[in-house]
Amino acid sequence: MDFQSLFQQFLSGGGTLQASTYRSLVLFLPELILCGSIVAMLLARLTSLDKCIPTHWFALLGSLGAFIAVLAQFWELSIDGQPSTLLFTGLAVHDEFSVFFRGFLLFFLVFVVALTVLSGIPDQEDAPDFYTLLCGAVVGMMVMSSANHLLMLFLGIEMASVPSYAMTGFLKGRRQSSEASLKFVVYGAGAAGVMLFGISLLAGLTGTAEFGLLGERLHSIFANGFTASHPEARIAILALLMISVGFAFKLSLVPFHFWCPDAFEGAPAEVAGFLSIASKAAAFALLVRLCMSVTGSAAGVVQGLSLTMGLGLGTLAIITATFGNMAAYSQTNAKRMLAYSTIAHAGYMLMAVSALLVLRSTTGSEHAASPEQMKQAIEGLLYYLAVYMFMNLGAFSIIALIRNQTFSEEIDDYKGLIQQAPLLAVGMAICLFSLVGIPPLGGFYGKFFIFAAVFDATRVHWFMWVVLAAGGFNTVLSLFYYVRLAKTMCMDVRPVDARQVSMPSNSPSGMYVLLVCGMVLVLGVIIQPLSRVANHAAAAFF
Repeated sequence: MDFQSLFQQFLSGGGTLQASTYRSLVLFLPELILCGSIVAMLLARLTSLDKCIPTHWFALLGSLGAFIAVLAQFWELSIDGQPSTLLFTGLAVHDEFSVFFRGFLLFFLVFVVALTVLSGIPDQEDAPDFYTLLCGAVVGMMVMSSANHLLMLFLGIEMASVPSYAMTGFLKGRRQSSEASLKFVVYGAGAAGVMLFGISLLAGLTGTAEFGLLGERLHSIFANGFTASHPEARIAILALLMISVGFAFKLSLVPFHFWCPDAFEGAPAEVAGFLSIASKAAAFALLVRLCMSVTGSAAGVVQGLSLTMGLGLGTLAIITATFGNMAAYSQTNAKRMLAYSTIAHAGYMLMAVSALLVLRSTTGSEHAASPEQMKQAIEGLLYYLAVYMFMNLGAFSIIALIRNQTFSEEIDDYKGLIQQAPLLAVGMAICLFSLVGIPPLGGFYGKFFIFAAVFDATRVHWFMWVVLAAGGFNTVLSLFYYVRLAKTMCMDVRPVDARQVSMPSNSPSGMYVLLVCGMVLVLGVIIQPLSRVANHAAAAFF
């Protein structure tokens, strides 16, 4: 049989493997479109076509095309109600949850590319390299969101991390940028090594690397109760702790946060904004899927493991949120302050995962939490991430636009900006107050949904009251440094010798700020559409 006949048989679905591969490729179309745009950018660089057609058009069109493909997939899942589909013999999974995050990442990528065009970073010479790294990182994050295998877990994290290292040090000739990138690489390599060792331990112990089978194998290991007295149980706990190191690094959780402030301060504001949102979203998607897999399966839920993991993540959330907010207060650089703010918000979002696992630990008991309560915990996380995208992107984009005119990112240089650029000052105030969680801004409902899930978990274990109190305390604590920056921009007097800043609302940059900050307001007033979409995505687990 010649090659053409074999190819035709493959396309026609002849054979189980061929049909499965073809179906997987069709569902993997958004990633393939983004990979195609990467190849197009590299070819444009080789053929000097990028001098005729700006490279950002390849990135923008590729991300838009991939986003449209994801929308079509989400619509199909919503209308037909199809069950989850395993891709590439179980390496990845296609369901409402993964499609939500893939769409989230692509939608965010469109905004990031638009911001880089408006801010002028990168320049025309470096644009092909920058956008290739940017799109490559998003492909890795999309792989993370749909991973269903320990190999894909590690592969996705590394595909997302390696381009991030390069983008952090992308400002050539700046020692601070190079130092931040090097620190990022060193910490990333260490965390990846520890995580990989944990993956090998877990796979060797359970005899499988598939998420769907991990819960069943761990259920048999902890069949006599969750205890560390058995050698296999100790190895399983050690493996899960080592894997958690990789997640803690990606989420910049204490004590694996050291890279974050330096990386954000040394990187361009556009890259810092990208890392603060996209990497968090992909890591949380993977964390939720892995936690749901290792704590339960068709054989039942390992209640002790689920409760212990939930309380452990709750403790880590308290420490992370408190440290991030306290450290942010003393910062004088706007990007470094937002870096610690990012750490604090990772703690808030981790509270939702903690509540989910604590509620899940009651499955099979007399007073079991309802699936709707567990869905609401995931829904709260997804809603918070969606609002966080706009309010954090708005803050970093305003910093980038001010930097282009003042050549500074120090908070003292923002004094009285409302007198020259009221749009930037008011837009920053909206984003900051939303980050605090003040109604009627979108951040209020994001925190409300998360705290509501934590409140539901308080009936399972008393420690969740501590988590809830810590969340409220940190919300008040964060108010001080956010208000300080807003006061500097809106109430202080602009120095006479300060550089002039101008931002008309009808300019492209002004309309971008209006759009992003406007979405923060919209998501605080109209919550039902996004809430329904988030609830539908969470239903993939129940």
